[in-house]
Amino acid sequence: MAPPGVAAGVAQSELGSYQQAVRLVLTHDVITATRPRPGVLQAVLRWADELTKDFRELLGYTLIATTRQVRLVRRLDELDATQGPMFAKNGKPFDRRRLAYLCLVLASFQRSRVEISLADLVRAFTPAANAIDGLGFDARVTAHKAAVVDVLDWLVERGALGLSDGSLEAWAQDSERGDALYDIDHDICASLFKPARPLQHLTSAAGLLDAPFVASKRGAQRAAAEQRAARALLEYPVVYFAQVEPEIADALRARGVAEHLARLTGMPVERRAEGVMLADSGGRFTDKPFPGRGGAVNRAAGLLLAKIADLIEDRDQALTRFELPPDRQDQRDLLARIDSALPVAGVVHELAWSVPTETQDGEKFTGLTVGTEGPVTPDGVAPTTAPLIEHSTLATMIAELYDELGPASFTITWQHDPHGLLAAATAFLADLRLLRPVEGGVLVLPAAARYRNIKLALPITRAGDGQLAMSFGGFQHGGAEEAT
Repeated sequence: MAPPGVAAGVAQSELGSYQQAVRLVLTHDVITATRPRPGVLQAVLRWADELTKDFRELLGYTLIATTRQVRLVRRLDELDATQGPMFAKNGKPFDRRRLAYLCLVLASFQRSRVEISLADLVRAFTPAANAIDGLGFDARVTAHKAAVVDVLDWLVERGALGLSDGSLEAWAQDSERGDALYDIDHDICASLFKPARPLQHLTSAAGLLDAPFVASKRGAQRAAAEQRAARALLEYPVVYFAQVEPEIADALRARGVAEHLARLTGMPVERRAEGVMLADSGGRFTDKPFPGRGGAVNRAAGLLLAKIADLIEDRDQALTRFELPPDRQDQRDLLARIDSALPVAGVVHELAWSVPTETQDGEKFTGLTVGTEGPVTPDGVAPTTAPLIEHSTLATMIAELYDELGPASFTITWQHDPHGLLAAATAFLADLRLLRPVEGGVLVLPAAARYRNIKLALPITRAGDGQLAMSFGGFQHGGAEEAT
């Protein structure tokens, strides 16, 4: 029986169309008449009322749907480094200069203006950029102009700006003679930058996060926990019970939240003793397919997992096991790094928002209760442990792969940089929550076991260029891709 409430007004014959609209909204930062492709906007707007209801009730998200755009406003429970690539050009994430220029350009648009020339735009935002220590803008500096080009291309791609005359490339080559004229879509501009709270009132990046469980009634607390659990399962490849707060773990263990998401997205649920995930076997709902025919990093990641699996299954190897650190520990470290870069002056402390770090009893909340026999979760279940693979062992593994397959198998980019490829592959697996970097190495997380039967095909030679390539021609054990 389908879970009640989710897609309640959708006929069974049209459920697939509705789920496709859900996936499109979740995987695109903004949908317009041309983005991601013509026809998508109308296909999504058809379900606007039902989408608005389901996103609000199941996830606490707000859907902005007009005749010209669709945008989902998410609530953040944690800062997630994997969401950064939405600000990117040609797959390369924006650096801090580009992010700052993007904010300044959006701030320079005035509602009274429906169009703006590039020359006027640069004159408007240059003083603001130069007022920020370490930023600045000088049209004679190639790197500064390249950053502006990337920002404007990003806005054009999302429909916030429309080029009506001139050429951005001409301005980049000669800022004195070249110019361009843009139409401004203020509605899309406003939806692209929609912080949860006024940034000038924040003294910590934690203020951007959703408030923790603060409701006084048990029913409201349970509803809030279910929404947070749904958001965690939707936004991350896998949720481990030992790493999340007890309320979230309990909500995911019980039937309801995961099954509602399965009906909403069309993705099947996989449950294990250590956690739960939405599995994407068709690659319809992931930004990082794995395993797959991606680049050398994707393939090297699979090869490393195969070697790690062999090491773990070798009974002669005695690997040290450690408890999985809770997510809150990673959050504290990440928040500390972000807050270290905040400006000291110009912050309104009187109205500052931040996320509480203490319970009502004044004790630090960690999600674990420490007893005489070691940490246990409140329901008495011991936290999950994972084997440690040391950096030296990983370095040996990548060296063995280069010896076995030849450096040319890892493409021109990586054939002379095995350590760089190792770092990129382990970071990729960490984003998928298959490995967890720790001091001295990585912890192998439980979901990595689902890929233990990945088989390496012999290196094959592409026709024409003589370049060796690797292929996972047939892998076993499900082969589902992670939904990120």
